[in-house]
Amino acid sequence: MITRIIDEKSVRRLKELIDDSEKILIISHTAPDGDAIGSSLAAMHVLMSIGKDARVLVPDQPLANLRNLPGAKEITDACRYPDFAAKLFDESDLVLCLDFNEPKRVDRVAPLLESCKAPKVLIDHHLHPSDFAEVSISHPEMSSTCYLLFRVLCRLELFNFIDKNAAECLLAGIMTDTGNFSYNCSDPELYIVVSELLKKGADRDRLYSRLFNTFSANCLRLNSYALLNKMELFESKGAALITLSREELNRFHYSKGDTEGLVNRPLSIPGIRYSAFLREESDFVKVSMRSVGDFPVNLLCSEHFGGGGHLNAAGGEFAGTLDEAAELFRSLVDENYSKYIANSNNTKGKK
Repeated sequence: MITRIIDEKSVRRLKELIDDSEKILIISHTAPDGDAIGSSLAAMHVLMSIGKDARVLVPDQPLANLRNLPGAKEITDACRYPDFAAKLFDESDLVLCLDFNEPKRVDRVAPLLESCKAPKVLIDHHLHPSDFAEVSISHPEMSSTCYLLFRVLCRLELFNFIDKNAAECLLAGIMTDTGNFSYNCSDPELYIVVSELLKKGADRDRLYSRLFNTFSANCLRLNSYALLNKMELFESKGAALITLSREELNRFHYSKGDTEGLVNRPLSIPGIRYSAFLREESDFVKVSMRSVGDFPVNLLCSEHFGGGGHLNAAGGEFAGTLDEAAELFRSLVDENYSKYIANSNNTKGKK
């Protein structure tokens, strides 16, 4: 038995909207990760089980290790099929917005979302949701949207419609957003949910192999190069930095997802509390940060790198060069470390 934390009024209104809809569009954020894809596919499976025409749309292609999740072949990539994406919005009776907190997080899909006349429902676990949805179920204390979605489905009395496929997608999102239960996973009720998903037939061992333990040779070489040659340690400050330029990425035939998890690796070094990975894109620098304990990388990202996220997992984008982004991070380590240590006492326990 898990506690009832979701607002009853929101649950009732969501049930009404689902009952009144036939075509339901499910969308998630750009560069969709395991939680985004897992929650979207799980919602699709459950809605289809109750007779709804449910479709999943993402702004761009998911990571390769997510494309074997049940139903992943049915996902529409708005980048590749913009006209069909617009058609899906035009025809939808309801839009479910999963794992993002504001329209700009869906990038090129944002204009379609904002102009769509269908009711919108937000189910998400990120801080500071904007007021764009008719129903907003936002719980930043939850480790993942998949965890929250399971609870929403139970409140909608749809638990029995969570089949093996939906369970596997939900578990995939929970596993990826907790680093395979290595952070943001101290809630005891999370493990009750995981137990129920395993009972439904989700194969945790197979998911672990696909999500965390399957790599190409180029991927292994790139990550080894990054750790050997590009990792900087600021041991007295408990920080680490890894940078990869576009030339370095190309040298190892980088494919989307090849550096997934790289930012976490320095955290295995005793004394390292937070880690940053800066990856050069064509016109910006992608910023990823992770931490352990109560160090608030979400504050560091929101204040200096145009992003945000959770206490231990955050990201952003930098408009300058890779060298400029790296210098900014180094200056923050040197000059403002005490500020974030102080703030960690104020953000303890937040996600």
